[in-house]
Amino acid sequence: MGIEVGGLLGLIWLIIVIWAIVKVAKSSAGPVAKLLWILILLFFPLVGLIVWLLLGPKG
Repeated sequence: MGIEVGGLLGLIWLIIVIWAIVKVAKSSAGPVAKLLWILILLFFPLVGLIVWLLLGPKG
């Protein structure tokens, strides 16, 4: 049962990160800022998501 729970949590985490990337791409931030946020979200998913939620573009 542990594998199924881990797989489900991983899927939920992936959906959250993809949602954050889409939000960044649709934001009014400049292209360089968008690229940097997307790279941060891809290379540092946990820390990047937390930092993006706190400091990311609001629009």
